[in-house]
Amino acid sequence: MSLVDLVRLAFSRLRTGRLRAALTMLGVIIGVASVVALVGVGQGTTSNITERLSSLGTNLLTISAAGAAGGAESTLTLGDAEALAGLDGIAGVAPESQAQAVVAADGETTTTSIIGTTEDYAAVRAFDVWQGTFLTDVAVERNLRVAVLGATTADDLGLDESSLGTEITIGGLPFKLIGILQPKGGATFADPDDQVMVPIGVVHKYLTGGDGVRTIGVSVAEQDQMTAVQSGITTLLRARHDLAAADDDDFSIFDQAQLLETASSISGTLTLLLGGIASISLVVGGIGIMNIMLVSVRERTREIGIRKAVGARGRDILLQFLIEALTLSGLGGILGVAVGLGVSALIARIGGISFAFSPTTLAVALLFSLAVGIVFGVWPARQAARLDPITALRYE
Repeated sequence: MSLVDLVRLAFSRLRTGRLRAALTMLGVIIGVASVVALVGVGQGTTSNITERLSSLGTNLLTISAAGAAGGAESTLTLGDAEALAGLDGIAGVAPESQAQAVVAADGETTTTSIIGTTEDYAAVRAFDVWQGTFLTDVAVERNLRVAVLGATTADDLGLDESSLGTEITIGGLPFKLIGILQPKGGATFADPDDQVMVPIGVVHKYLTGGDGVRTIGVSVAEQDQMTAVQSGITTLLRARHDLAAADDDDFSIFDQAQLLETASSISGTLTLLLGGIASISLVVGGIGIMNIMLVSVRERTREIGIRKAVGARGRDILLQFLIEALTLSGLGGILGVAVGLGVSALIARIGGISFAFSPTTLAVALLFSLAVGIVFGVWPARQAARLDPITALRYE
């Protein structure tokens, strides 16, 4: 018999036992759907992490002080930030001092982070202005009491584009609202949209009482300059802080790209782990196929005997039952992919993550389901092929 005839015969046999075929395929469907759904969710989570970390800044290096957060004991200064701006390969430098304060506007209040910074902060941290303008060099130099709100803070206070130019209060002091930023989405433990940006000198004068800098954000011009720039920053800061060769750094440099690589690696490992766990149910489905095929061989013993008596070879019988097992696993795999994609899309929508559709994952899941059909279908097929025709014809 040709392969086409064997496939037709397999479908004919499945139609005669629809319920049994459906129940047999159920294990494969659940297994493939689990693999596709879990891997899809893992890939979607990885994509979300990558996008959110990338949104924090392009080629970003963050220099953190060893002392208090922007207070008098901080080891970083505005002079350090100004010196860093002169290094080759640096596109922007934004010193930051932070404080917590109550922000009020039109009877609404919220407690949030007040970031004292400079005009380069938006570019370094990859923020876009939605309405109004960002801090200007004039505002920073003159320590003007002007403020730019993150999207979440603006929503909490009920402010929009019509509120630009109005007065808000920060820690009881009046500030002029000059801008509202585009939302970026939560990317770290702190929501980057829930903050207020003001000139750094204003934070020093009214909120922290010191002139130290908590962190300095550095945007590197080109990705391939990251290592050289990081080395240059270390050398410059150690010299400015009068550190001896044996002294430890009194600052730390955090590379955004390294975090992104680490997060992607961890997410990828978890995705593989989830896929491996889900594939166990696919193996269970394969055992179900083997069980049903063994029962089918026993039920069709006389049929096998008649086919052999009229000239069917052992390999014809083996192929017949093997094709039936492959048909069961193949159909189950196709239905499982469809169910898995639906479940993955539903989880992505409920969880607010990206829906990842990887053709490679789908192809691997289908091939794995067919492999299961072959592995667990060979033994029943060999059992059928080895039946003695005379004994088979006498079987009741």
